[in-house]
Amino acid sequence: MHASDGDRIVIHGHRTGEPDRDGEVLRVLGSDGGPPYVIRWGDSGHESIFFPGSDATIQHFEHTSS
Repeated sequence: MHASDGDRIVIHGHRTGEPDRDGEVLRVLGSDGGPPYVIRWGDSGHESIFFPGSDATIQHFEHTSS
């Protein structure tokens, strides 16, 4: 799994009816885009260090410099 700052990580629900959880990758702490990641969770705004499991996917966004 590889991510960049600004990408979106999605954790898929484990049970029927359980919603997905998502957050923004604020910082990549691993080498070459690998985990762990600092994530700001969309449902709470809480920031945490996260090691994704097999239920996680990364949505990559085109990153442009300002």
